[in-house]
Amino acid sequence: MFLPATFTPLWSSPAASPPGGLWFVMDRGRLLTFAAAGEADTLAVPQGDAPPVPVEGVQCIGLLDDVLCWAARTETEAAPSGFTMEPLRRLFDRLPDELVAVAGRAAQVLEFDRTHRHCGACAAPTEACDQGRGRRCTACGDVCYPRLAPAMMVLVTREGPGGRELLLATGRRFASPVYSALAGFVEPSESLEDCVRREVQEEVGLRVRGLRYFGSECWPFPHSLMVAFMAEYDGGEIRCEEGEIVDAQWFPIGRLPALPHRLSVARRLIDFAVAEAER
Repeated sequence: MFLPATFTPLWSSPAASPPGGLWFVMDRGRLLTFAAAGEADTLAVPQGDAPPVPVEGVQCIGLLDDVLCWAARTETEAAPSGFTMEPLRRLFDRLPDELVAVAGRAAQVLEFDRTHRHCGACAAPTEACDQGRGRRCTACGDVCYPRLAPAMMVLVTREGPGGRELLLATGRRFASPVYSALAGFVEPSESLEDCVRREVQEEVGLRVRGLRYFGSECWPFPHSLMVAFMAEYDGGEIRCEEGEIVDAQWFPIGRLPALPHRLSVARRLIDFAVAEAER
């Protein structure tokens, strides 16, 4: 997810902020939305001085087109009439892209607040500090900030009999039957480049060379920073890692399988590789 250019991240509301704003209210990963007036199949988030449900942990997370954005938790059993609560992933293409991206920021801020109510060193309660950016232990003074889990993604390519081919795989954890680039989390003391080579070897048994940085994306499920690369095939036969990869194949760019959603860096990476090969 990519925050829109019209969004300004904040951790506290401006001193002379106007009342109201957009409310990103979440409950266990579900976002409160309603049907946008006059727009079929399009959802919106509540806007005004207060949300339509009881909330706690309210935080200002930024300005979208000069409108304040608020993140808050709720534990309501059922959404009020006219509203729904659905997992953020299910709102792709139904909620405007810019609202999906801001909701991703809200989800990460709220998840950090939920999981750091007590100190990881001494278990005492924590309190907000640094204008809401962090949490400070009320006993030992230890301070923690939201952490991102770095992960790599790599799209391996080669020249096949009919032209450029992409290595795409589908995994056991995929929510839907799509094929994507390989990905994995960075281990302690490991560089991104070393992670790429290790993950490709572990997941499909191949060697790669010629790594090229493509881009990065914050993925709030729950708090990953995905760093994407392209690489050239350098040998080996596909051998899928048991328990992790269901299938991996070389696909000609003209016959690609079902691909990830357009909001993901994986899809942008694949689309870029196709466009590059067709030049």
